[in-house]
Amino acid sequence: MSRLTKLRLQTTVLTAAASYLSLFSSTQIPATAAAMSTAASNKIIDSHLHVWASTDEAKSRFPYAEGQEPPESLRNLASVSELLKRMDATGVDGALIVQPINHKFDHSYVADAMKNHPTRFKGMLLHDPSLAVDAAVSRLENFALQGFVGVRFNPYLWPKLENDTLTKMSTAGGAGIAVYERCAELKMPVGVMCFQGLPLHYEDILELIQASPETVLILDHFGFTGLDNEDAFQQLLDLAKYPNVIVKISALFRLKDESPYEKVHKERLNPLLKAFGSGRLMFGTDFPFVLEQAESYDGMVQLTSSWLTNDKDRSAVMGGTAERIFGPWGSPTMIPFEDDL
Repeated sequence: MSRLTKLRLQTTVLTAAASYLSLFSSTQIPATAAAMSTAASNKIIDSHLHVWASTDEAKSRFPYAEGQEPPESLRNLASVSELLKRMDATGVDGALIVQPINHKFDHSYVADAMKNHPTRFKGMLLHDPSLAVDAAVSRLENFALQGFVGVRFNPYLWPKLENDTLTKMSTAGGAGIAVYERCAELKMPVGVMCFQGLPLHYEDILELIQASPETVLILDHFGFTGLDNEDAFQQLLDLAKYPNVIVKISALFRLKDESPYEKVHKERLNPLLKAFGSGRLMFGTDFPFVLEQAESYDGMVQLTSSWLTNDKDRSAVMGGTAERIFGPWGSPTMIPFEDDL
Protein backbone atom coordinates (compact mmCIF):
# COMPACT_ATOMS: atom_id res chain seq x y z
CA MET A 1 0.00 0.00 0.00
CA SER A 2 1.41 3.39 -1.00
CA ARG A 3 1.89 6.15 1.58
CA LEU A 4 -0.75 8.29 -0.17
CA THR A 5 -3.29 5.45 -0.06
CA LYS A 6 -2.52 4.91 3.63
CA LEU A 7 -3.06 8.58 4.42
CA ARG A 8 -6.33 8.65 2.50
CA LEU A 9 -7.53 5.53 4.31
CA GLN A 10 -6.45 6.97 7.65
CA THR A 11 -8.40 10.18 7.01
CA THR A 12 -11.48 8.18 6.01
CA VAL A 13 -11.34 6.02 9.15
CA LEU A 14 -10.76 9.01 11.43
CA THR A 15 -13.69 10.86 9.88
CA ALA A 16 -15.91 7.83 10.34
CA ALA A 17 -14.76 7.44 13.94
CA ALA A 18 -15.48 11.07 14.72
CA SER A 19 -18.91 10.80 13.08
CA TYR A 20 -19.67 7.70 15.12
CA LEU A 21 -18.69 9.37 18.38
CA SER A 22 -20.74 12.45 17.48
CA LEU A 23 -23.85 10.30 17.81
CA PHE A 24 -23.14 10.10 21.53
CA SER A 25 -21.28 13.33 22.26
CA SER A 26 -21.31 16.93 21.14
CA THR A 27 -18.61 19.52 20.60
CA GLN A 28 -20.96 21.93 22.35
CA ILE A 29 -22.14 20.58 25.71
CA PRO A 30 -25.78 21.69 26.24
CA ALA A 31 -26.23 23.86 29.30
CA THR A 32 -29.95 23.60 29.96
CA ALA A 33 -31.42 21.32 32.58
CA ALA A 34 -33.64 19.67 29.97
CA ALA A 35 -30.67 18.85 27.77
CA MET A 36 -28.75 17.45 30.72
CA SER A 37 -31.40 14.76 31.17
CA THR A 38 -29.99 13.10 28.06
CA ALA A 39 -26.90 12.19 30.06
CA ALA A 40 -28.81 9.55 31.99
CA SER A 41 -27.35 6.03 32.08
CA ASN A 42 -27.93 2.88 34.05
CA LYS A 43 -24.25 1.98 33.86
CA ILE A 44 -21.53 2.75 36.37
CA ILE A 45 -18.49 4.07 34.53
CA ASP A 46 -15.26 4.83 36.37
CA SER A 47 -14.00 7.82 34.39
CA HIS A 48 -10.58 8.07 36.00
CA LEU A 49 -8.20 5.29 36.89
CA HIS A 50 -4.80 3.90 35.99
CA VAL A 51 -3.37 0.44 35.43
CA TRP A 52 0.23 -0.63 35.18
CA ALA A 53 2.02 -3.91 34.70
CA SER A 54 2.62 -6.22 37.62
CA THR A 55 6.21 -7.07 38.45
CA ASP A 56 6.05 -10.22 36.32
CA GLU A 57 4.34 -8.44 33.43
CA ALA A 58 6.93 -5.66 33.55
CA LYS A 59 9.75 -8.19 33.31
CA SER A 60 8.21 -10.12 30.44
CA ARG A 61 6.39 -7.63 28.18
CA PHE A 62 5.60 -4.20 29.60
CA PRO A 63 8.59 -2.55 31.28
CA TYR A 64 8.18 0.55 33.43
CA ALA A 65 9.59 3.83 32.19
CA GLU A 66 13.02 4.63 33.57
CA GLY A 67 12.72 6.15 37.02
CA GLN A 68 8.94 5.67 37.09
CA GLU A 69 8.56 2.39 38.94
CA PRO A 70 5.23 2.22 40.81
CA PRO A 71 5.22 2.47 44.61
CA GLU A 72 6.06 -0.84 46.22
CA SER A 73 2.80 -0.93 48.19
CA LEU A 74 0.71 -0.82 45.00
CA ARG A 75 3.04 -2.39 42.47
CA ASN A 76 1.15 -5.66 42.11
CA LEU A 77 -2.32 -4.27 42.83
CA ALA A 78 -2.82 -2.19 39.68
CA SER A 79 -2.75 -4.77 36.91
CA VAL A 80 -5.68 -5.19 34.54
CA SER A 81 -6.65 -8.47 36.19
CA GLU A 82 -6.66 -6.86 39.65
CA LEU A 83 -8.78 -3.98 38.40
CA LEU A 84 -11.32 -6.30 36.79
CA LYS A 85 -11.73 -8.16 40.07
CA ARG A 86 -12.58 -4.88 41.82
CA MET A 87 -14.92 -3.73 39.07
CA ASP A 88 -16.77 -7.05 38.93
CA ALA A 89 -17.18 -7.21 42.71
CA THR A 90 -18.50 -3.63 42.83
CA GLY A 91 -20.73 -3.71 39.75
CA VAL A 92 -18.73 -1.19 37.73
CA ASP A 93 -19.56 -1.69 34.07
CA GLY A 94 -16.69 0.11 32.39
CA ALA A 95 -13.71 2.38 32.91
CA LEU A 96 -11.62 5.01 31.19
CA ILE A 97 -7.96 4.10 31.66
CA VAL A 98 -5.77 7.19 31.84
CA GLN A 99 -2.25 6.40 30.66
CA PRO A 100 -0.08 6.14 33.80
CA ILE A 101 3.20 7.98 34.17
CA ASN A 102 4.75 4.64 35.15
CA HIS A 103 4.75 3.60 31.48
CA LYS A 104 5.07 7.22 30.34
CA PHE A 105 4.67 7.36 26.53
CA ASP A 106 4.64 3.59 25.97
CA HIS A 107 0.92 2.87 25.69
CA SER A 108 1.21 -0.84 24.93
CA TYR A 109 -0.14 -1.98 28.32
CA VAL A 110 -3.27 0.16 28.06
CA ALA A 111 -3.73 -0.75 24.40
CA ASP A 112 -3.47 -4.42 25.34
CA ALA A 113 -6.15 -3.96 27.99
CA MET A 114 -8.45 -2.31 25.46
CA LYS A 115 -7.82 -5.05 22.92
CA ASN A 116 -8.49 -7.88 25.38
CA HIS A 117 -11.49 -6.23 27.07
CA PRO A 118 -13.02 -3.97 24.43
CA THR A 119 -16.44 -3.73 26.09
CA ARG A 120 -15.01 -2.73 29.48
CA PHE A 121 -12.16 -0.33 28.76
CA LYS A 122 -11.52 2.84 26.81
CA GLY A 123 -8.20 4.66 26.89
CA MET A 124 -6.93 8.22 27.33
CA LEU A 125 -3.46 8.71 25.91
CA LEU A 126 -0.70 10.89 27.36
CA HIS A 127 0.46 13.78 25.16
CA ASP A 128 4.21 13.97 24.59
CA PRO A 129 5.22 17.66 24.73
CA SER A 130 8.67 16.92 23.28
CA LEU A 131 7.25 16.24 19.82
CA ALA A 132 7.11 18.71 16.96
CA VAL A 133 3.67 19.79 15.71
CA ASP A 134 3.32 17.38 12.78
CA ALA A 135 4.62 14.41 14.76
CA ALA A 136 2.33 15.17 17.71
CA VAL A 137 -0.79 15.45 15.54
CA SER A 138 0.11 12.33 13.57
CA ARG A 139 0.63 10.45 16.84
CA LEU A 140 -2.76 11.60 18.08
CA GLU A 141 -4.43 10.37 14.90
CA ASN A 142 -2.72 6.99 15.12
CA PHE A 143 -3.91 6.54 18.71
CA ALA A 144 -7.42 7.52 17.65
CA LEU A 145 -7.29 4.73 15.07
CA GLN A 146 -6.39 2.31 17.87
CA GLY A 147 -9.52 3.30 19.77
CA PHE A 148 -8.18 5.82 22.27
CA VAL A 149 -10.93 8.33 23.02
CA GLY A 150 -9.18 11.17 24.86
CA VAL A 151 -5.86 12.88 25.55
CA ARG A 152 -4.25 13.81 28.85
CA PHE A 153 -2.23 16.99 29.16
CA ASN A 154 0.19 16.77 32.07
CA PRO A 155 1.56 20.34 32.18
CA TYR A 156 4.54 19.25 34.29
CA LEU A 157 5.91 17.32 31.32
CA TRP A 158 6.26 20.54 29.32
CA PRO A 159 9.81 21.95 29.49
CA LYS A 160 10.57 24.63 32.04
CA LEU A 161 11.65 28.10 30.97
CA GLU A 162 14.76 29.88 32.22
CA ASN A 163 12.85 31.49 35.11
CA ASP A 164 11.72 28.00 36.21
CA THR A 165 8.15 28.55 35.05
CA LEU A 166 6.39 25.98 32.89
CA THR A 167 5.97 26.36 29.17
CA LYS A 168 2.30 27.03 28.46
CA MET A 169 0.21 24.23 27.04
CA SER A 170 -1.46 26.92 24.92
CA THR A 171 1.72 28.36 23.39
CA ALA A 172 0.87 29.67 19.93
CA GLY A 173 2.36 27.52 17.19
CA GLY A 174 3.20 24.73 19.63
CA ALA A 175 2.31 21.06 19.44
CA GLY A 176 0.03 21.32 22.48
CA ILE A 177 -2.36 23.78 20.90
CA ALA A 178 -2.23 21.92 17.58
CA VAL A 179 -3.25 18.68 19.30
CA TYR A 180 -5.90 20.50 21.33
CA GLU A 181 -7.47 21.95 18.19
CA ARG A 182 -7.31 18.62 16.33
CA CYS A 183 -9.08 16.98 19.27
CA ALA A 184 -12.14 19.12 18.54
CA GLU A 185 -12.30 17.68 15.03
CA LEU A 186 -11.80 14.12 16.28
CA LYS A 187 -14.31 14.50 19.15
CA MET A 188 -11.54 13.57 21.61
CA PRO A 189 -11.73 15.38 24.98
CA VAL A 190 -8.56 16.70 26.60
CA GLY A 191 -8.05 16.08 30.32
CA VAL A 192 -5.81 18.47 32.23
CA MET A 193 -4.05 17.46 35.46
CA CYS A 194 -3.49 20.50 37.70
CA PHE A 195 -1.56 18.56 40.33
CA GLN A 196 -0.04 21.68 41.90
CA GLY A 197 -3.37 23.49 41.97
CA LEU A 198 -5.72 25.13 39.48
CA PRO A 199 -4.41 28.72 39.94
CA LEU A 200 -1.03 27.78 38.46
CA HIS A 201 -2.71 26.80 35.19
CA TYR A 202 -5.88 28.88 35.15
CA GLU A 203 -4.79 31.46 32.56
CA ASP A 204 -3.28 28.72 30.41
CA ILE A 205 -6.58 26.82 30.50
CA LEU A 206 -8.50 29.95 29.53
CA GLU A 207 -6.20 30.37 26.53
CA LEU A 208 -6.82 26.76 25.48
CA ILE A 209 -10.57 27.28 25.70
CA GLN A 210 -10.42 30.51 23.73
CA ALA A 211 -8.18 28.97 21.05
CA SER A 212 -10.54 26.04 20.45
CA PRO A 213 -13.97 26.49 22.09
CA GLU A 214 -15.27 23.27 20.57
CA THR A 215 -12.70 21.05 22.27
CA VAL A 216 -14.07 19.36 25.38
CA LEU A 217 -11.78 20.13 28.32
CA ILE A 218 -11.88 17.93 31.40
CA LEU A 219 -10.43 18.88 34.78
CA ASP A 220 -9.28 15.91 36.84
CA HIS A 221 -9.99 15.51 40.55
CA PHE A 222 -12.16 18.60 41.14
CA GLY A 223 -9.42 20.60 39.39
CA PHE A 224 -7.24 19.98 42.45
CA THR A 225 -9.13 22.69 44.32
CA GLY A 226 -8.40 21.59 47.88
CA LEU A 227 -10.54 22.66 50.82
CA ASP A 228 -7.75 25.00 51.90
CA ASN A 229 -8.08 27.24 48.84
CA GLU A 230 -11.47 28.85 48.25
CA ASP A 231 -10.07 31.24 45.65
CA ALA A 232 -9.04 28.27 43.53
CA PHE A 233 -12.48 26.74 43.89
CA GLN A 234 -14.07 30.00 42.79
CA GLN A 235 -11.93 29.85 39.66
CA LEU A 236 -13.30 26.37 39.02
CA LEU A 237 -16.87 27.60 39.46
CA ASP A 238 -16.15 30.47 37.08
CA LEU A 239 -15.24 27.94 34.38
CA ALA A 240 -18.85 26.73 34.39
CA LYS A 241 -19.68 29.53 31.92
CA TYR A 242 -17.72 27.63 29.26
CA PRO A 243 -20.10 24.88 28.10
CA ASN A 244 -17.38 22.43 27.06
CA VAL A 245 -15.67 22.27 30.46
CA ILE A 246 -16.26 19.05 32.39
CA VAL A 247 -15.18 18.25 35.97
CA LYS A 248 -14.27 14.82 37.30
CA ILE A 249 -15.70 14.00 40.72
CA SER A 250 -12.72 11.82 41.46
CA ALA A 251 -9.98 11.23 44.04
CA LEU A 252 -11.94 12.61 47.00
CA PHE A 253 -8.91 11.92 49.16
CA ARG A 254 -6.79 14.50 47.30
CA LEU A 255 -8.83 17.49 48.50
CA LYS A 256 -7.45 17.70 52.05
CA ASP A 257 -10.46 16.22 53.80
CA GLU A 258 -10.77 13.07 55.90
CA SER A 259 -13.05 10.08 55.51
CA PRO A 260 -16.05 10.14 55.07
CA TYR A 261 -15.30 13.37 53.14
CA GLU A 262 -18.36 15.32 54.24
CA LYS A 263 -16.67 18.64 53.50
CA VAL A 264 -15.93 17.47 49.97
CA HIS A 265 -19.59 16.55 49.66
CA LYS A 266 -21.00 19.82 50.97
CA GLU A 267 -18.32 22.35 49.99
CA ARG A 268 -17.23 20.93 46.64
CA LEU A 269 -19.73 18.53 45.06
CA ASN A 270 -22.92 20.41 45.93
CA PRO A 271 -21.71 23.78 44.57
CA LEU A 272 -20.42 22.05 41.43
CA LEU A 273 -23.80 20.41 40.87
CA LYS A 274 -25.41 23.82 41.09
CA ALA A 275 -22.88 25.54 38.80
CA PHE A 276 -22.22 22.85 36.18
CA GLY A 277 -25.19 20.52 36.47
CA SER A 278 -24.84 16.77 36.75
CA GLY A 279 -24.46 16.43 32.97
CA ARG A 280 -21.03 18.03 33.15
CA LEU A 281 -19.70 16.07 36.12
CA MET A 282 -18.42 12.50 36.09
CA PHE A 283 -17.32 10.06 38.74
CA GLY A 284 -13.91 8.42 39.02
CA THR A 285 -12.03 6.50 41.72
CA ASP A 286 -8.36 7.20 40.89
CA PHE A 287 -7.61 3.48 41.18
CA PRO A 288 -5.19 2.11 42.33
CA PHE A 289 -4.43 4.99 44.73
CA VAL A 290 -7.93 4.67 46.18
CA LEU A 291 -6.89 1.27 47.55
CA GLU A 292 -4.83 3.07 50.19
CA GLN A 293 -7.94 4.78 51.56
CA ALA A 294 -10.28 3.36 54.21
CA GLU A 295 -13.14 3.05 51.70
CA SER A 296 -11.01 1.25 49.10
CA TYR A 297 -12.49 0.79 45.63
CA ASP A 298 -15.98 -0.48 46.41
CA GLY A 299 -16.54 1.91 49.28
CA MET A 300 -15.62 4.96 47.20
CA VAL A 301 -18.06 3.94 44.46
CA GLN A 302 -20.83 3.51 47.01
CA LEU A 303 -20.01 6.71 48.88
CA THR A 304 -20.05 8.91 45.79
CA SER A 305 -23.28 7.36 44.56
CA SER A 306 -24.93 7.93 47.96
CA TRP A 307 -24.30 11.68 47.71
CA LEU A 308 -26.42 11.94 44.57
CA THR A 309 -29.93 12.03 45.93
CA ASN A 310 -32.00 11.86 42.75
CA ASP A 311 -31.96 9.40 39.88
CA LYS A 312 -31.13 11.98 37.20
CA ASP A 313 -28.01 13.24 38.94
CA ARG A 314 -26.89 9.78 39.98
CA SER A 315 -27.31 8.37 36.46
CA ALA A 316 -25.40 11.26 34.90
CA VAL A 317 -22.49 11.52 37.30
CA MET A 318 -22.00 7.80 37.80
CA GLY A 319 -21.98 6.94 34.09
CA GLY A 320 -24.13 9.02 31.77
CA THR A 321 -21.77 11.95 31.37
CA ALA A 322 -18.84 9.65 30.60
CA GLU A 323 -20.85 7.82 27.94
CA ARG A 324 -22.00 11.07 26.37
CA ILE A 325 -18.46 12.44 26.23
CA PHE A 326 -16.52 9.28 25.30
CA GLY A 327 -19.18 7.14 23.62
CA PRO A 328 -21.07 4.15 25.03
CA TRP A 329 -19.46 1.30 26.90
CA GLY A 330 -20.48 -2.26 26.14
CA SER A 331 -19.42 -2.31 22.51
CA PRO A 332 -15.85 -2.37 21.18
CA THR A 333 -14.19 0.95 20.42
CA MET A 334 -11.26 -0.58 18.55
CA ILE A 335 -11.36 0.36 14.87
CA PRO A 336 -9.96 -2.37 12.57
CA PHE A 337 -7.06 -1.15 10.49
CA GLU A 338 -4.05 -2.66 8.77
CA ASP A 339 -0.96 -3.20 10.88
CA ASP A 340 1.13 -1.07 8.55
CA LEU A 341 -1.26 1.90 8.38
